[in-house]
Amino acid sequence: MKKIVVVGGGISGLSTAYLLQKKAEAAGIDIEVTLVEKEERLGGKIWSIRAEGYLCEWGPNGFLDNKPQTLDLCRDLGADRFLLRSNDNARKRFIYSGGILNRLPENGPSFLKSKLISWPGKLRLAMEPFAPKAPEGVDETLAAFGRRRLGDEALRKLIAPMVSGIFAGNPETMSLKSCFPRIAELEREYGGLIKAMVKLAKKKKQEIAEGKAVASAAGPGGILTSFRDGIQSLTDITAENVGSSSLRKGVGAIKLQRGESAPWRLLTEKGELDADAVIFATPAYATADLLAETAADLTAVLREIPYATMTVVCFGFAREKIAHDLNGFGYLIPKEEGMNTLGTLWDSSIFENRAPEGHVLLRSMMGGACFPDYIKLGDEEVTNRVRGDLQTIMGIKSAPDFVRIFRHEKAIPQYVVGHGKRLEALEERGKPYRGLFLTGNSYRGIGLNDCVAAANRTAEEAVEYLRTR
Repeated sequence: MKKIVVVGGGISGLSTAYLLQKKAEAAGIDIEVTLVEKEERLGGKIWSIRAEGYLCEWGPNGFLDNKPQTLDLCRDLGADRFLLRSNDNARKRFIYSGGILNRLPENGPSFLKSKLISWPGKLRLAMEPFAPKAPEGVDETLAAFGRRRLGDEALRKLIAPMVSGIFAGNPETMSLKSCFPRIAELEREYGGLIKAMVKLAKKKKQEIAEGKAVASAAGPGGILTSFRDGIQSLTDITAENVGSSSLRKGVGAIKLQRGESAPWRLLTEKGELDADAVIFATPAYATADLLAETAADLTAVLREIPYATMTVVCFGFAREKIAHDLNGFGYLIPKEEGMNTLGTLWDSSIFENRAPEGHVLLRSMMGGACFPDYIKLGDEEVTNRVRGDLQTIMGIKSAPDFVRIFRHEKAIPQYVVGHGKRLEALEERGKPYRGLFLTGNSYRGIGLNDCVAAANRTAEEAVEYLRTR
């Protein structure tokens, strides 16, 4: 029997453990999987907290259904019958600029009518097909890409808020190729974004006429999807399917060593675990600590991956206290507006069952790579700053009836320029360490879909490795 240890009990570790069991069984390989998690609860940053009738998401609130990985996992787990799609409100998204909430345009006519971008800015956007291509081989920042192809105003009012909303990142440091590889690919293939949109639209019509699969666009697309009881249902159900005998909660890993009777030995707070393979589904900085003694060359690269802070603030209100229309997903805020928050999601408008009857739940984000020191603010200061932004933007003068504040000192990995080279270095330097695998959102995608896709790849690689032992 082959023994595999998975370190980390978030969605990456849980889905890897589950998929390992499934793929090994299909391959006829007898394995024993042990997952260790230092906390007493599983799920990592996925945590749905029910309090006073409100459902607050400590971390992510769902996944987009336009990619198959997570949906396939849900179907395999039998969890698909519990899925909850966001309602039509989620299609309406806003940017706060010029003292008002501007709805993001969804088509040409609405773009022309929008006040978000000035007419000079719109004319600059229209010149995108004539923008020069990126220099060959350059790992361009998102800011450089935005200025080159779309102009400074589009960068400030569209790209920068999107980057802060997705990555909590700074577009001046983030890598286009690593953050949005599809957009970089479209520019290389078609010579520009508008050219790509036109050609993909023609291709889409042709494929529909021929009954073939529809080509995908560059945007995020999809419907935001969760569960009635919150996204934690996914990690709970995955853990149940992994099996309690394989799960060890409250067991902190200390370090990895070369083994004697087996290739690897993981030292934990509650004993040693010998293994044929060890999979680290932990953040890059935590993995670096665990590998420091055995794989210092990997550790040096892992420590180069930075993380952004994030403070999540949930406010609950009686609906009658808010005059503002809440028919939408929420809004993001350009840095130049001088607000304290990155944006606010209207959670109870996105999913049902997020607030008591007659109440609403708003979830605001603070910090990120541009405001790292906000993580140090006390609860009263955080509450006052969020209230100030909500009053300015939405006219909410009443104090919230419900407040919950969640702090993440290392919330989201930052794919800054050079990230691709770091991944290449990890792959090359990792070759001597057979049976050692890294997975999670530190590497090739930060979203839930990305984590599950990475887990699937890692499970396949681990099973293939076990075939050779």
